[in-house]
Amino acid sequence: MTTLPKEEAARAILARNDRGGYTVPTDRLYPFQWNWDSAFVAMGFALFDVDRAYRELERLIEGQWDDGMIPHIVFHAPSDTYFPGPDVWGTRHRVPTSGITQPPVFGMALRHVHEAARASGTDGTKERTKALFQAALRSHRWWLSARDPDGTGVVAILHPWESGSDNSPAWDEALARVPTTTTTAIRRKDTGHVDASMRPRDEDYQRFIHIVDTYRACGWDPKRQWTAAPFKVADVQMTGTLARSTADLMHLAKVFGSDAEKAELKGMHERLLAGLSRQWRPDLSRFVNRDLISGQDIDTPTQAAFIPLAAITLDEAQRSAVTAEIERWLKNMVVGVPSTPAFSPAFEPKRYWRGPVWAVVNWLIADGLRLNGAEDLAHRIESGTVQAIEKVGFCEYFDPTTGEGLGGDTFSWTAAAYMVLGRRT
Repeated sequence: MTTLPKEEAARAILARNDRGGYTVPTDRLYPFQWNWDSAFVAMGFALFDVDRAYRELERLIEGQWDDGMIPHIVFHAPSDTYFPGPDVWGTRHRVPTSGITQPPVFGMALRHVHEAARASGTDGTKERTKALFQAALRSHRWWLSARDPDGTGVVAILHPWESGSDNSPAWDEALARVPTTTTTAIRRKDTGHVDASMRPRDEDYQRFIHIVDTYRACGWDPKRQWTAAPFKVADVQMTGTLARSTADLMHLAKVFGSDAEKAELKGMHERLLAGLSRQWRPDLSRFVNRDLISGQDIDTPTQAAFIPLAAITLDEAQRSAVTAEIERWLKNMVVGVPSTPAFSPAFEPKRYWRGPVWAVVNWLIADGLRLNGAEDLAHRIESGTVQAIEKVGFCEYFDPTTGEGLGGDTFSWTAAAYMVLGRRT
């Protein structure tokens, strides 16, 4: 096994951010359990503590709703360092949670943890995997019913925060239609922990909270939300992640699923791959989102364009085009892949999701490149990510033009990504 220079430091961050079986992304800035953060963190834990990896996923599922949705935040314990807290969401769930979701990395993480358990010979894990498999299946059913009711094969987000790429320039036009009026008193806490120049603007926050107000007034009912949504985008990053996790659940279903569940997952997978295929734009050499309110493509270049690679097998022409496009994004960057390329007018190398590099995004992109036979490019992206972390630390994200660490520090999923990617380099 590869010995990484900062392995001990990475493990120490996960221990520091442990709050009793679940991990906060970082202290104070993000003091609760976040959905896709925990999925990546579980994969990091699986490298050295399988029991703790399972526990991370089990604690997340404590917040799962009866309809199958896994919320983007589970408020296990109170904290006054984050806004909006459970009082703003008003979800009335048995465990306090937010009312929206995040990229469904859960199925991918579950397969990773289960295979780590098998490889280590850990006893008593089959029942844990079986229970989590059922939770994941319920989540995927929710996705396809609540967020693709028309059966297009591309699932939608109803809030920018659901994408995980909260402040992406891909949302600018759609978000501009959302009113800035809100019935909620906005008490931002993030800019007290991180420089405001790195965070979403106040006007963006007003729109974010207007959307929350709208869905709270719907009683968090998916059908009412779908109708009332002032923001509704068919998202290829979300769909690509869901398709990848569905493939991983199909693998687990060979042992843990019934014949009916195997068939159901196969149908889900085919639907999602077909939907993704329709979002490929050869003139752009990438996948694009679609604004479901305007009916128009969103062709703003962001990292979401490459996440479908983790799920879909490209033909030779597509593979050549997309690798050339990624190379274009990497040109003159100290570390890549930028979340928005430098040639885009929207590029801001230090502002949240408008240019910075994220270790977990590179993880997904590299997985997709490797799936599509671009081993060398995948390796370069992974190596660059590991080197950036070793140089400046386990930061939330990185300036692609300088390599500077930005956002929160001692970040859990960056530590997990370092351990996983470091074993591939």
